[in-house]
Amino acid sequence: MALTEERAIIGALSPSRAGDFMTCPLLYRFRVIDQLPEKPSPAAVRGTLVHAVLERLYDLPAGARTVAAAQDLLEPQWRRLLDEAPEYGGLFADDEERDRWLTEARGMVERYFTLEDPSRLEPAEREMYVEAVLDSGLLLRGYIDRLDVAPTGEVRVVDYKTGSAPGPDFEAKALFQMRFYALALWRLRGAVPRMLQLMYLGNGEIIRYVPDEADLRATERKVQALWEAIERSLRSREWRARRSRLCDWCDHQSLCPEFGGTPPPVPDRDPGLSSRRSSHRAASDEL
Repeated sequence: MALTEERAIIGALSPSRAGDFMTCPLLYRFRVIDQLPEKPSPAAVRGTLVHAVLERLYDLPAGARTVAAAQDLLEPQWRRLLDEAPEYGGLFADDEERDRWLTEARGMVERYFTLEDPSRLEPAEREMYVEAVLDSGLLLRGYIDRLDVAPTGEVRVVDYKTGSAPGPDFEAKALFQMRFYALALWRLRGAVPRMLQLMYLGNGEIIRYVPDEADLRATERKVQALWEAIERSLRSREWRARRSRLCDWCDHQSLCPEFGGTPPPVPDRDPGLSSRRSSHRAASDEL
């Protein structure tokens, strides 16, 4: 779903990279500027697997979208992921550990059926790439797990999460991603989505949020302010580390000043974006 209108692009931002900068500017630098490699984690790959199963579940006729049919998709999708990324095979110490991991994925797929009945849904889009340009020239882009459109035209944005629903302190951060998508859709289509829905397959909870124009204008101001902060870091070449509980899962502790490390010299990189991309899901975000 790409724009045809030509406009000068000053840069691009996705919800995940915006989240990186809010979490830790140095993490954003390592991922976007340095493009340092990161090891895949079992949790992240499991999320990719479960998303693939739920995407392909809707290829089946409505009456065939059963728990058993979804479970039958797990093994072939796991084999497909291994073919595309053989390094995933090294995630587990032995077959027993891999089987436990697959059992957890099966549990998440089964839990999905307790949250909604897929036989009664016909998504308008799945794994939809969307991009929109703000008046400033900042390009927003990302992948939406599912877009539902009612016969009356109302739009629901759905995102699957394979973790558990966050507590009140972290709910706003989770909803920022959904507001980001809603903002992009609003700027692209001219209509505010009716509903934003986060489905947590780790514990079977749903968070729903009804946005309005004022809400999305506030999100646009926040996204623009984030980009301006990124540009200041680009000019100053200063990317501050921000310590948090998320550091426990960071691959770059050896280079982080918070852990006694020294970042490498900042590489030179043009912050402009010369062309728009309709990249596949795994593509890295760019400035």
